Amino acid sequence: MDDDKPQQVDDYTPQQVADLLARGDIQLIDVRQPEEREAGRIAGDRFIELAQLAGQADTIDRDRPVVFYCRSGARSAMATEAFRGAGFDAHNMLGGLLEWDAAGLPLDPPGGYVA
Repeated sequence: MDDDKPQQVDDYTPQQVADLLARGDIQLIDVRQPEEREAGRIAGDRFIELAQLAGQADTIDRDRPVVFYCRSGARSAMATEAFRGAGFDAHNMLGGLLEWDAAGLPLDPPGGYVA
Protein backbone atom coordinates (compact mmCIF):
# COMPACT_ATOMS: atom_id res chain seq x y z
CA MET A 1 0.00 0.00 0.00
CA ASP A 2 1.55 3.29 -1.11
CA ASP A 3 0.09 5.29 1.79
CA ASP A 4 2.60 3.64 4.14
CA LYS A 5 5.61 4.73 2.10
CA PRO A 6 7.64 7.60 3.55
CA GLN A 7 7.50 10.81 1.58
CA GLN A 8 10.31 11.10 -0.95
CA VAL A 9 13.03 13.25 0.57
CA ASP A 10 15.40 15.46 -1.32
CA ASP A 11 19.12 14.99 -1.58
CA TYR A 12 21.36 17.79 -0.40
CA THR A 13 23.93 20.03 -2.02
CA PRO A 14 27.34 20.19 -0.33
CA GLN A 15 26.49 23.65 1.06
CA GLN A 16 23.27 22.33 2.60
CA VAL A 17 25.22 19.42 4.11
CA ALA A 18 27.82 21.83 5.55
CA ASP A 19 25.06 23.91 7.16
CA LEU A 20 23.19 20.88 8.56
CA LEU A 21 26.42 19.37 9.87
CA ALA A 22 27.43 22.63 11.55
CA ARG A 23 24.07 22.68 13.35
CA GLY A 24 24.40 19.04 14.36
CA ASP A 25 21.19 18.14 12.52
CA ILE A 26 22.54 15.16 10.53
CA GLN A 27 24.71 12.08 10.71
CA LEU A 28 27.23 12.27 7.86
CA ILE A 29 28.66 8.98 6.63
CA ASP A 30 31.58 8.54 4.22
CA VAL A 31 31.13 5.27 2.24
CA ARG A 32 34.41 5.44 0.29
CA GLN A 33 37.51 3.24 0.53
CA PRO A 34 40.13 3.79 3.29
CA GLU A 35 42.76 5.15 0.89
CA GLU A 36 40.28 7.71 -0.45
CA ARG A 37 39.44 8.78 3.08
CA GLU A 38 43.09 9.24 4.04
CA ALA A 39 43.53 11.74 1.19
CA GLY A 40 40.71 14.01 2.31
CA ARG A 41 37.38 13.89 4.11
CA ILE A 42 34.73 16.07 5.74
CA ALA A 43 35.45 16.85 9.39
CA GLY A 44 32.75 15.56 11.72
CA ASP A 45 31.75 12.64 9.51
CA ARG A 46 31.76 8.92 10.25
CA PHE A 47 33.51 6.34 8.08
CA ILE A 48 31.73 3.14 7.07
CA GLU A 49 32.89 1.53 3.82
CA LEU A 50 30.01 0.78 1.45
CA ALA A 51 30.69 -2.97 1.73
CA GLN A 52 30.42 -2.78 5.55
CA LEU A 53 27.34 -0.56 5.62
CA ALA A 54 24.64 -3.25 5.90
CA GLY A 55 26.41 -4.82 8.88
CA GLN A 56 26.68 -1.43 10.61
CA ALA A 57 23.07 -0.33 10.01
CA ASP A 58 22.07 -0.93 13.63
CA THR A 59 24.77 1.52 14.79
CA ILE A 60 23.15 4.37 12.83
CA ASP A 61 20.53 6.44 14.66
CA ARG A 62 17.11 5.94 13.02
CA ASP A 63 15.76 9.06 14.72
CA ARG A 64 18.14 11.49 12.99
CA PRO A 65 18.56 12.19 9.28
CA VAL A 66 21.56 10.45 7.75
CA VAL A 67 23.51 11.79 4.76
CA PHE A 68 25.86 9.58 2.77
CA TYR A 69 28.75 10.77 0.61
CA CYS A 70 31.43 9.32 -1.63
CA ARG A 71 33.71 10.74 -4.33
CA SER A 72 31.09 11.63 -6.96
CA GLY A 73 27.74 10.65 -5.45
CA ALA A 74 27.19 7.28 -7.15
CA ARG A 75 28.06 4.91 -4.29
CA SER A 76 26.35 7.14 -1.74
CA ALA A 77 23.22 7.16 -3.94
CA MET A 78 23.10 3.35 -3.64
CA ALA A 79 23.51 3.58 0.15
CA THR A 80 20.79 6.25 0.31
CA GLU A 81 18.29 4.13 -1.63
CA ALA A 82 18.97 1.06 0.53
CA PHE A 83 18.59 3.00 3.77
CA ARG A 84 15.45 4.78 2.58
CA GLY A 85 14.03 1.36 1.77
CA ALA A 86 14.85 0.26 5.32
CA GLY A 87 12.91 3.17 6.79
CA PHE A 88 15.73 5.65 7.46
CA ASP A 89 15.50 9.38 6.75
CA ALA A 90 18.40 9.00 4.29
CA HIS A 91 19.86 11.53 1.87
CA ASN A 92 22.67 11.63 -0.68
CA MET A 93 25.14 14.50 -0.93
CA LEU A 94 24.83 15.52 -4.56
CA GLY A 95 28.09 15.48 -6.52
CA GLY A 96 29.98 13.88 -3.65
CA LEU A 97 33.29 15.12 -2.33
CA LEU A 98 34.23 16.42 -5.78
CA GLU A 99 31.37 18.92 -5.59
CA TRP A 100 32.12 19.72 -1.92
CA ASP A 101 35.70 20.59 -2.87
CA ALA A 102 34.58 22.54 -5.97
CA ALA A 103 32.28 24.61 -3.72
CA GLY A 104 35.34 25.66 -1.71
CA LEU A 105 34.25 23.80 1.42
CA PRO A 106 37.04 22.60 3.74
CA LEU A 107 38.64 19.18 3.61
CA ASP A 108 40.19 17.44 6.57
CA PRO A 109 43.12 17.25 7.04
CA PRO A 110 44.00 20.80 5.92
CA GLY A 111 45.61 20.48 2.51
CA GLY A 112 43.66 17.29 1.89
CA TYR A 113 42.41 16.40 -1.58
CA VAL A 114 39.80 14.28 -3.31
CA ALA A 115 41.34 10.93 -4.26
